[in-house]
Amino acid sequence: MNFTKTTEQDSNYNHLEKMSVNELITNINNEDKTVPLAVEKSLPQIEALIEQIVPKLKNGGRLFYIGAGTSGRLGILDASECPPTFGVSPDLVIGIIAGGDTAIRNAVEFAEDSTELGWQDLQHYNISDKDVVVGIAASGTTPYVISALETCNKNNIITGCITCNYNSPLAAASKYPIEVIVGPEFVTGSSRMKAGTAQKLVLNTITTTTMVLLGHVKGNKMVDMQLSNNKLVDRGVRMIMNEINVPQETAKQLLDKFGSVRLAVQNYKHGNP
Repeated sequence: MNFTKTTEQDSNYNHLEKMSVNELITNINNEDKTVPLAVEKSLPQIEALIEQIVPKLKNGGRLFYIGAGTSGRLGILDASECPPTFGVSPDLVIGIIAGGDTAIRNAVEFAEDSTELGWQDLQHYNISDKDVVVGIAASGTTPYVISALETCNKNNIITGCITCNYNSPLAAASKYPIEVIVGPEFVTGSSRMKAGTAQKLVLNTITTTTMVLLGHVKGNKMVDMQLSNNKLVDRGVRMIMNEINVPQETAKQLLDKFGSVRLAVQNYKHGNP
């Protein structure tokens, strides 16, 4: 198979520095509009990976995202949003970035080029065949990520990936690859743009679908969300009011007592207000 590196192709636009603000933002927006359509084409691949993730997590496994640069940051972002949104342990979905925590804010030179550190970073979490590891790399060529997945395969750990090129080395190293082909970036090679947007959409889809199937959503509500600010407390009160048809003050008391929407509703329905 031929490796098609569309993320490095020249932009469809030229002389960007000569464009007006309106031209720049219009052209960027026009490019961005193509991303959800590219994600749509990869839905069968996304489905296949999720169908591997859910049973592993139901049986005590974890989901790992591993990447470098923008891709690594997006994985960490998605992982960090799971506990407050769905009330799960921070140890259920874990994001790892080449270069460690320093790389979240600052580039760490040559960290992504290591063919050993990826697996070493995973080993810090006592990774096993109960877990799933998803490599994220827009180019599909990042040694840090590829080598980590190759070693996972040797240890019977399910692997997936999110990349934006066809037939990449990363996809070849993944049992369940997701390839979202967004084409050339507005600024040539700037994969933080369309590729990054595509990766974020896929990550949203993976974790949201997984958490729904794990039972952390009821109807369409985040019944297990962490009540970490006044906005979320108010949302929780409204959810309880709507679910069991009680006044606001009663809903607030239930939420204060039981600490979550799910427990408040369950206890009320079982006669323990």
